[in-house]
Amino acid sequence: MIRKHSLMVFFIVFLTGCAGSENESETIYVAAASDLYHALTDIGDAFTEETGIIVEFTYGSTGLLTQQIQEGAPFDLFAAAHESYIDQLIEGNAVFEDSKAYYGIGRIAAVSSGGQEIVMDKDYLLSDEVKLITIANPEHAPYGKAAKETLESWGIWDDIQPKLVFGENIRQSYQYVESGNADAGIIALALMNETNLHFDLIEEHTHETILQALGIPVQTEKRELSEQFADFILSRTGQDILIEYGFDLP
Repeated sequence: MIRKHSLMVFFIVFLTGCAGSENESETIYVAAASDLYHALTDIGDAFTEETGIIVEFTYGSTGLLTQQIQEGAPFDLFAAAHESYIDQLIEGNAVFEDSKAYYGIGRIAAVSSGGQEIVMDKDYLLSDEVKLITIANPEHAPYGKAAKETLESWGIWDDIQPKLVFGENIRQSYQYVESGNADAGIIALALMNETNLHFDLIEEHTHETILQALGIPVQTEKRELSEQFADFILSRTGQDILIEYGFDLP
């Protein structure tokens, strides 16, 4: 009952926002994974500058945004943090199958709240210096799932359970570390572009590849504009911005 109520409130707020927007016919609404907060916002600004089309973003965990789209949230484009969620929506006839496209490969990093140069390895995470470690919730956030896989690969998943704090999404986990509410975390590299926090990139072989994909929800009434923005993300300009924020290309 609480979940349904929350979704209803979300739709009302969303639709109210849509009704009040200027240039409504030239505005698209994009649901995007939290790791894209900086990079996709920059891409959206560049797209608007070039085309005059406004892009309004809703950032969140990929799993929760997938659920909202399944239940009819009126987004025009969805940029997920893992292709499996786009596949899930295609199977449920909620996203156009021919709109799926790969736009980037994400990386994760181990981050310390202290800022000092520390080797962010499993020994440090297990040490008494670290009381709380944050990752995004692996149940609905691909970056949390990758973090869990890394901790399992390092053989410390069970040992650090008392220290773990789950963020609703990867950006919230970053904020936990940035604010000092967590001593360390495993965060999307894409969120570390302008940080003063110390971090070490985590080797890719410790987790499944974070292959990110986008798709166009079937309820959009602006498919042409959505395709235009998707093409821009995949263009040289869009891909260069993603590389700047630490993404690899698919």
